[in-house]
Amino acid sequence: MKANKTVYTCTECGYQSPKWLGRCPSCQSWNCFEEEKIVAEAKKNLRTLNSPSAAAHKSAAVAFSDMTLPQYMRSETGMGELDRVLGGGLVTGSVVLLAGEPGIGKSTLLTQICGTLGAVGRVLYVSGEESRSQIKLRAKRLGIDGGDLFVLTETDIDLICAEIDTLKPQTVIVDSIQTVSSEQFTSVPGSVTQVKEAASKLINKAKNDGISIIIVGHVNKEGSIAGPKVLEHMVDAVLYFEGERQNSYRLIRAVKNRFGSTNEIGVFEMTEEGLREVPNPSEMLLADRPKNVSGNCAVCVMEGTRPVIAEVQALVSQTAFPSPKRTSNGIDYNRLYLLLAVLEKRLGLRYSTQDVYMNVIGGLRLDEPAADLSIALSLISGLRDLPIPDDLIAVGEVGLAGECRAISNAEARVSEAARLGFTKIILPARSAEKLRIPDGVTIIPVRGLYDMAASKYVFPNAGDR
Repeated sequence: MKANKTVYTCTECGYQSPKWLGRCPSCQSWNCFEEEKIVAEAKKNLRTLNSPSAAAHKSAAVAFSDMTLPQYMRSETGMGELDRVLGGGLVTGSVVLLAGEPGIGKSTLLTQICGTLGAVGRVLYVSGEESRSQIKLRAKRLGIDGGDLFVLTETDIDLICAEIDTLKPQTVIVDSIQTVSSEQFTSVPGSVTQVKEAASKLINKAKNDGISIIIVGHVNKEGSIAGPKVLEHMVDAVLYFEGERQNSYRLIRAVKNRFGSTNEIGVFEMTEEGLREVPNPSEMLLADRPKNVSGNCAVCVMEGTRPVIAEVQALVSQTAFPSPKRTSNGIDYNRLYLLLAVLEKRLGLRYSTQDVYMNVIGGLRLDEPAADLSIALSLISGLRDLPIPDDLIAVGEVGLAGECRAISNAEARVSEAARLGFTKIILPARSAEKLRIPDGVTIIPVRGLYDMAASKYVFPNAGDR
């Protein structure tokens, strides 16, 4: 039997080295190596590996023409917004990683879906952070009576797998992967080796037994999932639970999904009775929109197959410092600088002496270039102190020459805007061609920023300003 050995593992990428290094040669991170002692296993006999019994368990290659498409079965979780993000429901034999900050509502969401999943199959809820009484108290508050639901408070991955073999559940929830460990390794729970080992055993159990497993993961201070990056590659779907604790609204966003789209979002509201679905997020985001205020513009962005109307706000004020301040919330900081430079160069507007503050209402993040026109329009409105009509919405991408580029899904955006009462819609000229226009809606085609700023529909009360 070999002696135990000590290795140093990078906490960022999982690279292993026999000695400590100041900088990881794989991911170039500094001071990221942790010491881990690996318990050696007895070396397998070569004759045993070549025996007939071992050969019977070997995997054999299959001809591509003989392969058949699997009929994946999906189980509804009882939360339509979560099913939308998953692609229609929880796939049998899949492993889903749900990550989010502490206190954001991950355990609340999983407890709520246990009620629906427990009505159609056996559910095993494994908790390494809470006691049985704490889970029972939360379930009682959420109105979950149990059903075919079993609770296991254990952190040893081998004992968890043994309990799964005994109960044979249809769904397993592990809260959280950072608390699960294996006695084979002496490193602390949450380390790179422990997370990889625990996740690997759970994934093998899901694939071999056809069990749907949901794994809860914590995030670090940078906002990424704690542990090795390889964990995200191992699972079938990665969901991020986003939101602010001070804000009652939560978003679930898929960044990886082998069985559905990676652009869908689910919107929830945190209440005293738990998480409540928000099937129409556009109305929620525009609920408290101010009237007749400068620097305020609406935009329609696509979140997967769903058009969502958000509100962009800009505050432009005279700076009191030699260098003006730039702040953005929900908008890429570099994109804001780019649009400010285009407005100064192409329209002659001076922002070099102004402080600029940008914000997207509701905690939504606008990563789509189609939000450029609304951002530019709100900046012009904030600088000139001219309100934008409340029934106007702008959608389009802005280039460095000040031109307006075509966007995708223009018809879906127009329909959503018309449904919520917007009667004037600014679109790039190419996107406005051959477009079915709803009754009562005026399409304003623009080819550049100058066409938009000079339009009579945008600033009808501009006067000499």
